[in-house]
Amino acid sequence: MATVTAPKQDRSRATRQRLLEAAVSCLAERGWAGSTVSVVAERAGVSRGAAQHHFPTREDLFTAAVEYVAEERSTALRALPGQHMAAVVPAIVELYTGPLFRAALHLWVAASHEEQLHARVTELEARVGRETHRIAVELLHADESRPGVRELVQGFLDMARGLGLANLLTDDTARRDRVVTQWTTLLQSALTD
Repeated sequence: MATVTAPKQDRSRATRQRLLEAAVSCLAERGWAGSTVSVVAERAGVSRGAAQHHFPTREDLFTAAVEYVAEERSTALRALPGQHMAAVVPAIVELYTGPLFRAALHLWVAASHEEQLHARVTELEARVGRETHRIAVELLHADESRPGVRELVQGFLDMARGLGLANLLTDDTARRDRVVTQWTTLLQSALTD
């Protein structure tokens, strides 16, 4: 019985995806100092050479990983548009309390004192931030032509990021749930005519 092997391109794409997912989980769990190409390659089940074939530098690997997961999360958020605000607000907050935020935070800290990473992470964060804001406006059905609405949406996103920071050191679920409930009420009141 002959075995069918996946075309080389499909295997390459699968290897790249495993590397990206492993990089995010390593960064979230170990931070920048503990996340090396070798550690990621081992976790992904590939050789260091294969990892470097896809991502020549450590910076390439980790910025691509955070961007990959941000795109995946954006896709998931875009699937929510028919939902009620009570589902949308917690989904957006979850963006800032999960492993992506933890991984991104470690990358931001590293970028704050590693010159070769700084420009790449700054550009990535600006792009992800704009996309997240745009998606939030759509999901919340916010009319940014109304005075103060843009700032209200951005304030909500900033609050969500703050909840993510609070969650880094301790499980902040109970308090976060109360804050999210209050913000949902506030946004419903402010964004509906």
